[in-house]
Amino acid sequence: MEYLMDLLASPAAWAALATLIVMEVVLGIDNLIFISILTNKLPEAHRTKARRLGIGMALVLRLGLLSTVAFIVTLTTPVIEIAGHGLSWKDMILIAGGLFLLWKATTEIHHSVDPEAQADASASAKVGIGFAAAIGQILMLDLVFSVDSIITAVGMTQHLPIMVVAVVVAVLVMLLASEPLARFINHNPTVVMLALGFLIMIGMILIAEGFGAHVPKGYVYTAMAFAAGVECLNLWARRARRRASSAN
Repeated sequence: MEYLMDLLASPAAWAALATLIVMEVVLGIDNLIFISILTNKLPEAHRTKARRLGIGMALVLRLGLLSTVAFIVTLTTPVIEIAGHGLSWKDMILIAGGLFLLWKATTEIHHSVDPEAQADASASAKVGIGFAAAIGQILMLDLVFSVDSIITAVGMTQHLPIMVVAVVVAVLVMLLASEPLARFINHNPTVVMLALGFLIMIGMILIAEGFGAHVPKGYVYTAMAFAAGVECLNLWARRARRRASSAN
């Protein structure tokens, strides 16, 4: 109890909490984009349930990993060597997650731009991806992003209560943002393509970081924000043209 009171009275602890919450929310954007795109392929009656279940699993995974912080730290220790480069369990998890994102995003882009694939999808798989398959894919990416998130948290503070509060707040923000984001993506097909492009970039970054290359996250998220801003201007312009044509 005294430990918690000392944390509450410490300005440094509050600063660390605020910084970590922002960092966790930003890291959660990748996860949220993937969940939104994947659940939009489900029948409409199952989408909300799948999003909540996927985000809930992300919270359970993060809190579970936080309960084994001592073990999580060991994930950064190299266990194998490839071409003179040591790879840890964290590196291999990031590489596997990056490859999965590349495969998933390129597959979705192929289905979007190939007329034959679209015809096959409408004829034989109209209901889209199965619920269990969607949850399985979300769980896999939840694990990848959770490991990255928790290792980031451990590197920023040594206080477990701060990590727990930051993770819970970040996941609650994801839960609140999931429905509006999914609806926005579903109603704007060009945004789907942009989001898939983001997933390809995120997958490449995960692979690069798995092989030891440091990619400054600030540049990445600034580029994503700029691209999203340009797409918002395009949407605004298209709606203005539609209103003008309907008025005429």
